[in-house]
Amino acid sequence: MLNYTESLALLFSKLPMFNRIGAAAIKKNVDNTLELCNRLGNPQHKFKTIHIAGTNGKGSVSHILAAILQTAGYKTGLYTSPHLVDFRERIKIDGKKIQKDFVTAFTNKTSEWFDEIEPSFFEITVAMAFDYFAAEAIDVAVVEVGLGGRTDSTNIITPEISIITNIGWDHMNLLGNTLAAIAWEKAGIIKHNIPVIIGETKNETKEIFIQEAALVKTDLFFADTMHHVKSHTFENGLLDLTITSNGKLEDLNIAIDLTGLYQQKNMVTVLEAIKQLQLKDWRITTDHITTATKQVRKITGFHGRWEQLQENPCVIVDVGHNEDGFRQILEQLSIMQYNKLHIIIGMVKDKDVDRVVSLLPEKAKYYFTRSNIPRALPELELASIAATYHHFGTCFPNVNIALKDALRAAMPQDLILICGSVFLAGEVELLQNKMNED
Repeated sequence: MLNYTESLALLFSKLPMFNRIGAAAIKKNVDNTLELCNRLGNPQHKFKTIHIAGTNGKGSVSHILAAILQTAGYKTGLYTSPHLVDFRERIKIDGKKIQKDFVTAFTNKTSEWFDEIEPSFFEITVAMAFDYFAAEAIDVAVVEVGLGGRTDSTNIITPEISIITNIGWDHMNLLGNTLAAIAWEKAGIIKHNIPVIIGETKNETKEIFIQEAALVKTDLFFADTMHHVKSHTFENGLLDLTITSNGKLEDLNIAIDLTGLYQQKNMVTVLEAIKQLQLKDWRITTDHITTATKQVRKITGFHGRWEQLQENPCVIVDVGHNEDGFRQILEQLSIMQYNKLHIIIGMVKDKDVDRVVSLLPEKAKYYFTRSNIPRALPELELASIAATYHHFGTCFPNVNIALKDALRAAMPQDLILICGSVFLAGEVELLQNKMNED
């Protein structure tokens, strides 16, 4: 019998893992997940679900929704990926990570199937999540798509609502080389008679969603045409939003503890999702919403999204890793007050590195590094690409050495930004310490 440490070692080493090897770990169908769940008694049918896809924002929307549902009194499961530090971050109930004993028991129960079914790491963790949620008799699970949607392992559920946050340039080697192609893949989560919410309307993708919704005869809602952020301010570590919604006489004032400007888009998406749930007789009030948004991090353990790790100098970590993510980072930087900007950046090989690096600000001191995974782009290669865009700096073998150098160089009024990869963020010791305090 395997113990917990041995179980994790088996999952990480035996099963193909996208985080480590990239596209080779991706299966182009849901057959393995269906087979795993069938052997487990189809746990995915034993609780209600909300399904969330999108290029950016799906992690934030998932956690905000989970916080609201939990505050409303629902026993709430949350499945997200990848994890920052601890594997168990992927599977939570009411903000608490999956029990180690369950991970161990599940791995011992299913490991004899590995050679026969040959599941990927992601497929087995989806099955584990659904089995855990069923065993714990949850009311609802918020389920984040891993990649794409149409053939993603999570796409075996029949949710209450489907959400696609936005469409941007990412994983083009797997999803397609046009926004329309990427949208079509993500639209694969749209199902018959299940309301679907699109967070961000784009001319290049709008018709794709309209066509896909019509094919399965379901209602489609573009959230950013239904709700509008009238104003935003920052106060006491919160992002204060005033939101007007079609058909409502009074504006809604929401304070959220996720202070990235991009959370404005995510909150608009969340509000339309809540509206559709309310129409299905879910008991969610305005008080539940405003209470939950003030403490999303505390309720769900959500980290790494424009998160301040220390002051004087200010150290921020953000998991932004693609073109849209970096555009949002640049928008955030434009409203920040600081003396000098220090950027610690590391990326993975299969991203459009040129597209991202071309967006980086000219006036910054750069620290090029890498995460400790095989997919990581070597820091020297990253520095070479950056140099073609006149971004110069120093190379470091890991993010914490880079951060120590930046802290030595920075003055109290400077800003140090760590970005470029979820995996890089997860290796930042300051963030790990903060997560351990939760």
